[in-house]
Amino acid sequence: MILIAAKFTVRPEYSEEWLERVRSFTQATRQELGNLWFEWSRSVEDPQQFVLLEAFRDGEAGVAHVQSDHFQAATRDLPPLLVGTPDIVNVEVAGTAWSKLAEMAVPDSTSR
Repeated sequence: MILIAAKFTVRPEYSEEWLERVRSFTQATRQELGNLWFEWSRSVEDPQQFVLLEAFRDGEAGVAHVQSDHFQAATRDLPPLLVGTPDIVNVEVAGTAWSKLAEMAVPDSTSR
């Protein structure tokens, strides 16, 4: 799968409305056949910073995403709301789902 983490620093005057402004982009992306997840989080340390975790089934799904109308609209409409160019990590990894964090395994409640 293609796994992407992108960090957006939003202009202060848009930080409270950011999630609403990206709602249609988010919903459209989640409807793509190759999208595995598309999840926004807000920094607890910087209220202007949002992190997007997204995953696509494979490179073909990633290409379809960046060629979509909603992605093209986002690349046109969102940059004026940002402080700077978003940071990104984009990697290809094996699998298509989350794994468990074994170091913090929670015991089964029936075995307590």
